[in-house]
Amino acid sequence: MGIGSWPRPRWMLQAMHEHVEGRLGEDEFQATADDAVRLAVEAQLRSHVDVVTDGEQRRDNYASFVGGLLENCQLIPLTDLLPLVDDPEKFEKELLSLDVPASEVRHPAVFGKLRRGRPIAAHELEFVRSLTDRPVKIALPGPYLLTRIMWMECISDKAYATREELAGDIVQILREELHDLLSAGAALVQFDEPVLTEVVFTGAKNSRSFMCGALSEKGDAGAELQFAQTLIRQTVAGLPRGRLALHVCRGNWTRNEAAALAGDYRPLVPLLAGVDVGTLFLELCTPRAGELDVLADLPRSVRVGVGIVNQKQDAIEPIERIAARARRAVELFGADRVLLTPDCGFATFADSPVASASLAEGQLRAITEAAALVRRG
Repeated sequence: MGIGSWPRPRWMLQAMHEHVEGRLGEDEFQATADDAVRLAVEAQLRSHVDVVTDGEQRRDNYASFVGGLLENCQLIPLTDLLPLVDDPEKFEKELLSLDVPASEVRHPAVFGKLRRGRPIAAHELEFVRSLTDRPVKIALPGPYLLTRIMWMECISDKAYATREELAGDIVQILREELHDLLSAGAALVQFDEPVLTEVVFTGAKNSRSFMCGALSEKGDAGAELQFAQTLIRQTVAGLPRGRLALHVCRGNWTRNEAAALAGDYRPLVPLLAGVDVGTLFLELCTPRAGELDVLADLPRSVRVGVGIVNQKQDAIEPIERIAARARRAVELFGADRVLLTPDCGFATFADSPVASASLAEGQLRAITEAAALVRRG
């Protein structure tokens, strides 16, 4: 299966911008998005995936779109927020060095107590389930990621005394959405928390990383990881682990591998082992992710979605080479625990996809062909 996002057609991007700017009505936008979702699902079905997503076609990016759906939150152009950081000039240079399209990215700003006035993704699930009988996965930004994005000094502290108070409302919102998605038949709900790697790997690089869109500074790494684990556990408490997942990567906003974070999963293993989800979807194909063996001691009750193709590469690798990565994962975890995926989504940020639709389809088909090769022995 894919991780979540799929490249949007040019007309979908145009509709997205016109909708945000108030020049395209809600009904017209949704009808256009329906057409884009049909194309994304058809491409996945042609690739013979086992589980489909809607390609996140209605979202401008994987995380901040939530801000446009919640009460008392607005999406503001990233460039408009630069004056709010401690050192705007330094931050702007960091954005440029990270190949970030700052003028095209909108960031959530909190102006009051957050409320879930309408579904975040339940409508996405309903439509994609009308297109196929295949199991459907829905991706949502995780609670720690949303807290990091939405807690901005000088704005959110007018509504919330602390980021912990803000996090409490975010957990409640995600739990409400999670209940709706599970009751509506989502096979998997995946929480995206790439910011976890930003916590442990940015020391030697920039003090911030756009990979998560988090403008707020982080604290001590150990304390941040404990905070993140607590929020994830609170969000999924009492719900069926087998239908819950967590995705972690090291950045997917640019095709420049040198700009993304690097480091193995060693500092994250305790958290990965301690969250109550049944599946971990992990970036593992790129050398930046380190060795697979670091994950050998994960609980046997956890399935591992193993990234076996790098979605940023133009060329589709030989099937045997992809299958070799899958075999290594099966040797380490056992066939019953392994799911096969790309390292990350194909278009995490709508205006900055890392692959074309044709390449994305080819990569997914290569994964399914590699899986068939491994099954045949």
